[in-house]
Amino acid sequence: MCRYAVVTGADKGIGLEIVQPLASLGIVVVLTARNETGGRDAITKLHQLCLSIDTDIKINNAGASCVEVDEESLQTMNVDPATWMQLSCKVDKTLFQGVITETYMKADECLNTNYYGVKRVTMALLPLLQLSSAKVRIVNLSSLRGELKVYSRNSAA
Repeated sequence: MCRYAVVTGADKGIGLEIVQPLASLGIVVVLTARNETGGRDAITKLHQLCLSIDTDIKINNAGASCVEVDEESLQTMNVDPATWMQLSCKVDKTLFQGVITETYMKADECLNTNYYGVKRVTMALLPLLQLSSAKVRIVNLSSLRGELKVYSRNSAA
């Protein structure tokens, strides 16, 4: 029996890392990306690993940050813009004042991606998943970007 997986946000980061072991196990993987270029780049990387990328497991991985981040300010603080969020959970939040800005536009993007995006993709794929004779799983995966307490001004350090 052929097994399938859909991985959202699979063009980089955790999503791309999830695709690799699934494909190496012989699972047919459908990866999704925010844009065509990112998707094509991911497929190229996977082909370089000799994986054949052409989904009963659906993994909701796509996510968006809820804040604007001044990457230049992070760099002047010797903080890597790609990993600042992990650091923000371990240090005094005031360190990042002026570097992180909460805006309506970012909150809207965050809600649309992290909640409604997952809901829309799941609802769109549910009829197909229900046709499967195998036991179907939907996995919702989140990184630190999904922890709303990171963005709360009143959260404990």
